[in-house]
Amino acid sequence: MTASALEIARALIRYPSVTPADEGALGYVRALLEAAGFVCEPLRFGAIENLYARFGTAAPCLAFAGHTDVVPPGDVSRWRRDPFGAEVAEGKLWGRGAADMKGGVAAALAASLRFAASGACKGSIAFLLTGDEEGPAVDGTIRLAELLRARGDVINHCVLGEPTSVAVLGDTIKNGRRGSLTGRLRLIGKQGHVAYPHLADNPVRALPRALDALLAPALDAGTPDFQPTNLEIVTVDVGNPASNVIPGEVRAVFNIRFNDLWTPDTLSAEIRRRLEAAGAAHELAFDPCNAVAFLTQRGPFTDLVSQAVADVTGRSPELSTGGGTSDARFIKDLCPVVELGLLSGNMHGVDEYADLADLDALSRIYEAILARYFSG
Repeated sequence: MTASALEIARALIRYPSVTPADEGALGYVRALLEAAGFVCEPLRFGAIENLYARFGTAAPCLAFAGHTDVVPPGDVSRWRRDPFGAEVAEGKLWGRGAADMKGGVAAALAASLRFAASGACKGSIAFLLTGDEEGPAVDGTIRLAELLRARGDVINHCVLGEPTSVAVLGDTIKNGRRGSLTGRLRLIGKQGHVAYPHLADNPVRALPRALDALLAPALDAGTPDFQPTNLEIVTVDVGNPASNVIPGEVRAVFNIRFNDLWTPDTLSAEIRRRLEAAGAAHELAFDPCNAVAFLTQRGPFTDLVSQAVADVTGRSPELSTGGGTSDARFIKDLCPVVELGLLSGNMHGVDEYADLADLDALSRIYEAILARYFSG
């Protein structure tokens, strides 16, 4: 007998694995997989626990990827149920990570255990699991991918179980993601007394034209596969508590979600050009970027995953590159990757949950993917 997706998800939720803590979550997964014949390799990078597991050595290899770390529950008094209690009620599984993404990991594990036990695996099944997706994402999937590439371990395709569904299970598959670049702008003036403006230089006066330069014209109009690139100002700070002092600087932070028309280098060059043209004295720096836009082209693999969704749900999913970033940005350097998972509407929220019917159906979708993938 193999564990169901619900049983596995409940067990995982009970581990309070708030990034970067693991609290035993990946140890539980390892024991589950080893009992089914998977060869498991726990890998610790820095403070982060990761797991690489594989059933079989032959090609082709289909991997499932995901994370067992979760965001903090916040004010627990606002939850109707214990965020780490994994309570089942009202046709739902409640708890932090139920949607994002212990539910998805559990569905993939249950499907893979069933398929491995069936003897129908004519190749290999792998798992890439990390505890560093909700955190800085520097010692998790990126390090796993680097290690596998360095030693020549081949993974042919990957399904990442992030919660991608919007209205109903399986309505959306992510076959790409936009990149993310954060910039930090400092407008430079000269501090002085408000009664003597000729002795000072107020940088707030330069702020409107600097922001206008960042925001207009639009960076692009989008592509057939991607939304337009958008730049959003996320904070502006003068840091001046006095009403009789002209400030000496203004700081602003902005984030750009960019499509495949740009790279971090070309985008940062365009932002520098715009600010130079605005004529305001400034300093500009960009945070390190490990989120570059990518696309898994429509083709046999995306068709296979879409057909597996149709097999179980009867609906044809939309391929999308919208939303935020995910660990798919690292996996794409190993192999073609798509994302398919539970509904995303309540992830990271109070009273996070997954519908029991969706959890079971997602596990059957994953099993249908395995069956189609190894059918030849």
